[in-house]
Amino acid sequence: MYHKTIHFSNILSLKLVTGLVTAAILVYLPAVLKSQTKPKVPYEIPVVVVKFFPVIHDSIDISVTGDWGKSLAFTRDKTGKITKQLVRVLEQSSRYHAYKDTSARPSLDYKILQTYEFMQPLPTQSRSGKHRPPMTDYNTIMQMIDIDDWVNERGVKEVWIWGYHGGKVHLWESNMSGPYGDVSNSNRDENDLPVLDYTYTVYHYNYQRGLSEAVENHMHQIEALLNYVDGRNETPQSQWDELLFWGEFVGSDHTHKIIEPRCGWAHYPPNGEHDYDWANNKYVYTDIEDWKPDGSGTKKRMNCERWNCNSLDWFRFWMQSIPGFRNGLHYESKALTNWWIFVGAWDYAQQNSLKLTMNQSLKYRK
Repeated sequence: MYHKTIHFSNILSLKLVTGLVTAAILVYLPAVLKSQTKPKVPYEIPVVVVKFFPVIHDSIDISVTGDWGKSLAFTRDKTGKITKQLVRVLEQSSRYHAYKDTSARPSLDYKILQTYEFMQPLPTQSRSGKHRPPMTDYNTIMQMIDIDDWVNERGVKEVWIWGYHGGKVHLWESNMSGPYGDVSNSNRDENDLPVLDYTYTVYHYNYQRGLSEAVENHMHQIEALLNYVDGRNETPQSQWDELLFWGEFVGSDHTHKIIEPRCGWAHYPPNGEHDYDWANNKYVYTDIEDWKPDGSGTKKRMNCERWNCNSLDWFRFWMQSIPGFRNGLHYESKALTNWWIFVGAWDYAQQNSLKLTMNQSLKYRK
């Protein structure tokens, strides 16, 4: 579902920021944690898209972005196309084992509710220290789009920001706020976004890059969520290799390297030997296509040719290997949940203390 784009000129945008700058520093605390209804598959994720185009004449101002000076028309078209592609990739990648089961249902259903365009630079805040670019001011951006209304009244769960990097600004690839804190690929500062009644996640994309890099932002957020649910933060690093997600599924330990060729993670496929090793031709035996927590799944001899030796196809392959809808897997006599619930229905999962394995006393739609 797509709706019209709202455009703001420099003057209007600046008036909005000026009028809201005081409110931007406030932290909203929910009075009551509202009960969440039982989620159904696919989990719906309403999204608001926000684009920042600092323009000079008909082009993006490269003095602001650092290394992007294409025309406004080209940049607008690029971000629009990638946004649509991103929706499809994320939905299709939530289909458990779709690479061998064409009937697999997606666990996620993204809906773009609104797109804002601001013809101005990203709002920023200065950071201490020499030669440090300013930090994106996420509080101000959220105030510019009235995030309170979108999240509390309209159910928005994600905000997708299109901006730039180029050494000119610092950003978080993902950032979270809500009644259950910040679990994201950021420094987890709970004051850098308004805290509302419900959880929402902010993704910050770079239009100097492409679809694969945007998907990678989501990959790292998935890893952050699953590690949190699996208790990695409270587990001694010496025992990370014993955890269900990071140890048994990924096949890693405190080094973040692959110690056993299982399913890998964003930077490391099962045969990976260093970060971003998506084109490694070395063969290994891995059970990624038939992963079972106890290691009893069938192992296949595999190298990067399985994911066409590129990052985007690796990301798709990895996500379709995450235990999803009707996965039929068990760990220590407990059924595994649909792990996509932690992406699509975080508040419900937290409110009901869901884990990677099923709580036998709680029945809900997997």
